[in-house]
Amino acid sequence: MRFYSLFLLVLLWAGFQNSSAQALKTEKKEAWVVKRETPKEWEQLVYGARFMDRFLPMPSGTLSDKSWGDACVQPRYIDNGIEDDTRSYWGGNILKGEDGKYHLFVCGWPEDSPKGHMTWPNSTVYRAVSDKPYGPYVIADTIGRGHNPEAFRLKDGRYVLYAIGKCYIADDLNGKWVRKKLNFDLRGRKKVNLSNCTFSRREDGSFLMVSRTGRIWISRTGYPDFQFVDDGCIYPNVAGSGDFEDPVVWRDHIQYHLIVNDWRGRIAYYLRSKDGVNWVTDPGEAYTPGIAVHADGKKENWYKYERIKILQDNYGRAVQANFAVVDVAKDKDMGNDNHSSKNLCIPLNPGMLLTYLDTEPVTSNTKTIRVRISAEEGFDPQTEVDIKSLRFGASTEVNWGRGCKAISSQKEGKDLIVTFNAAGNGITSEEFAPKMIGKTKNGNLIYGYARLPWVNYNSPILSARKPIFTSSASGTDITVEVDNFGLAVSELATLSINVSAKGEKEQEIATAKLLPLKPYENANIKMSTSKVIEKGKNYVLEVKVRIGEQEHSIFRTKSELIK
Repeated sequence: MRFYSLFLLVLLWAGFQNSSAQALKTEKKEAWVVKRETPKEWEQLVYGARFMDRFLPMPSGTLSDKSWGDACVQPRYIDNGIEDDTRSYWGGNILKGEDGKYHLFVCGWPEDSPKGHMTWPNSTVYRAVSDKPYGPYVIADTIGRGHNPEAFRLKDGRYVLYAIGKCYIADDLNGKWVRKKLNFDLRGRKKVNLSNCTFSRREDGSFLMVSRTGRIWISRTGYPDFQFVDDGCIYPNVAGSGDFEDPVVWRDHIQYHLIVNDWRGRIAYYLRSKDGVNWVTDPGEAYTPGIAVHADGKKENWYKYERIKILQDNYGRAVQANFAVVDVAKDKDMGNDNHSSKNLCIPLNPGMLLTYLDTEPVTSNTKTIRVRISAEEGFDPQTEVDIKSLRFGASTEVNWGRGCKAISSQKEGKDLIVTFNAAGNGITSEEFAPKMIGKTKNGNLIYGYARLPWVNYNSPILSARKPIFTSSASGTDITVEVDNFGLAVSELATLSINVSAKGEKEQEIATAKLLPLKPYENANIKMSTSKVIEKGKNYVLEVKVRIGEQEHSIFRTKSELIK
């Protein structure tokens, strides 16, 4: 008996050691997946505060439990997006063509590839077509090699398809795609990761681009040249921000929107902007695993949701989110197994069309605020809106259940005009898109944003190239080129050059007047300083502009100024 007990203990210890080793091995393999702690205060957000609240049940389709995939994604709609047994699909965005069809640009690789999911660097880009936005999509064209494709339409009608390190262009969606190249002008800034870029058309037909690391680029035409505009990262400074990737940016009739994914933490963040350069981060998750829901409440529990892209309506509103999804961790998706990836389409609540009716800026003396809720196909505000549920004001108030309360309403044509008690609106001079949250009489979420009549949404965007320093007999000559990438004329400003070296205090060494610049206009400013800039020495350099009491940086770097 004693021998038996000892033998059992040895077996148990060996099993423990083996399981521990296996657990350690698994832990190492899964080290790139971590649990992020979200702010405690997010628990107080009301329904409609999070972008994630906008996801709707997927349209019913062909329900099957006979396809590939873990039990967590069975049964599922196999005709949603694009999937098959032949290829693993990844990424992709959708454009609605003039033919009335929906064109999905997606990449893929053979499912039976020996490396499984890690075959992605050898992806092929396809154009798939469907009569419905959510699919099923059928491949219509093979465009060429590339990964993480994103397509957009230029002002001149041509289409551009960007993939990692590649670019294709075509005269129409069904036409021939020709391999081309996008030119990225760093303008003296340090090189950044350009693997996953996202594009949004601006009001004048120019394009805003956000690169993978959250940097802003602008192109007047969208092809072929993009200019590096900003020196800072626009992403929120939170735990895990170093793991951000897969940004998606879009503009509607109110503002710019951006979602960025923390791929390691499997959580995404939602940001908004009036000009595409200066951003605010809204609280709450933009999306997490578990958002693919059927009408009966059943979920398709995909392990990862990445590469989000947005399908927009005629107002630019987000009406559908498209994801690359995989049923297991990527390293567990091997060739010729029961695992794979696909493109998945989930409809979104687009929000209401709101118009802020009062023309005077909000002050402490403002008593009431009037907002028009417009009728549109499928939505009758006069019969559907629960007036008592409405809250309106700054997102910083409304997202937490505060804001203005409705005190009356009136019909105007098919629209509904709601008057709010202005108390608690939270609208400051920095506000550019107040928010409304409420419910229909059936209890469904309604929300929307409104522009403010007194806010200038087309602001100047000043950006400088790296200044050129030249030694002179009296010190140093400086030349700096300043561009206005905004859609409004800039104001008269003071331009200053500030430098410091290791162990030195920053000092302003030169200033000059910067005359107003029209959109896309630039100026070469020449200055001089008595300070000697040493050859081969590293400096922290900052170019600043001052307009009145306001000052901001338009270029910053740490480098040699004279080589």
